[in-house]
Amino acid sequence: MNKRIICSKNAPAAIGPYSQGIGFSNLVFLSGQLPVNPSTGEMPKGVEEQAKQSIENIISILKEEGLTLRDVVKTTVFLKNLENFSKVNEIYGEYFEGFYPARSCVEVAALPKDAEIEIEVIAVKND
Repeated sequence: MNKRIICSKNAPAAIGPYSQGIGFSNLVFLSGQLPVNPSTGEMPKGVEEQAKQSIENIISILKEEGLTLRDVVKTTVFLKNLENFSKVNEIYGEYFEGFYPARSCVEVAALPKDAEIEIEVIAVKND
């Protein structure tokens, strides 16, 4: 089995018994990324800034595997308030411009650390 743990010092450490990401063959599965700034341990205010931070954390972890957002094939966005969908969609579109992965977006009752958003991704590594 070709399973490997993916970890970036430029993204927040896991807050439980899980990995930032797992690679299996040419697939990369990232755990949901909260909008925690890895330098400060704090979350920015507002859903737009939180969306940016979550995506920046994803970028940092993907980079460990030599990947970018263009390698992402599926995302799942968890929002504490679905009324923020259009705000998040605008930020999301700025990062995933030109090649949009498949996506699900769901409203949840709560997120760890009382975050407004969490994003997980699946990427494909083309060798």
